[in-house]
Amino acid sequence: MMKRVSFVALCVVALAVVLFSGESRTAEAVTCNPGELAPCSPALMSSSPPSSACCSKLKAQQPCLCGYIKNPSLKQYVNSPNAKKVASTCGVPYPKC
Repeated sequence: MMKRVSFVALCVVALAVVLFSGESRTAEAVTCNPGELAPCSPALMSSSPPSSACCSKLKAQQPCLCGYIKNPSLKQYVNSPNAKKVASTCGVPYPKC
């Protein structure tokens, strides 16, 4: 079961990297790349707490979250209850887009 979850998480990250390989930029000059959130995969796919690496990456990608929510390929992951829990645990306010 854990191998399956890891495989699914890896596929999600790989898909996100492919979709965003063009990398968009926000006004704050943050490079939006959902692949940067790979350290958050274990916390997003289970009830495990996010790592410090996950929280660090999530804070860096915070200006990009609305764009990820609006992307049909990523919305289900960013909008999930686990994603909201991870954001809260990391002290990142969940965006109101």
